[in-house]
Amino acid sequence: MLFIEAFFLLGHLRFSLLRKSFRDLVRQLQMHREPVIQPRQEPAAIETARAIGWAVTIAANHTPWDSTCLVQVLTAQRMLERRGVAGVFYIGATPARNEGETVGLLAHAWLKCNEEFITGETGHQEYTVVSAFSWQ
Repeated sequence: MLFIEAFFLLGHLRFSLLRKSFRDLVRQLQMHREPVIQPRQEPAAIETARAIGWAVTIAANHTPWDSTCLVQVLTAQRMLERRGVAGVFYIGATPARNEGETVGLLAHAWLKCNEEFITGETGHQEYTVVSAFSWQ
């Protein structure tokens, strides 16, 4: 059931990102510019978060549309919030280079609960956190 929920929510949020601004999609979340101390979660909540992370990752690999890291993070965040599981997601940036010259920025998003990665772990260390968003 988590896979089906994730699949349809990935589509909904992908479409929402095309129609709305990112700011509109995260309006209800608390934004942080400083490091975030995450609330401790019960073991059952962490198991739920892991299952959601798995479902989102697998569903994202099967969508006919591009389910970027941001779409995956927003999907996992919504699914966690529905179940009362708190967490934090991060937006990071790094310079894009072409033949040693900076030509723009690359961005990445990842989500953590209790300091455990739920989505977006791969490559996150290459990015500098520019903002974080939490929910209770």
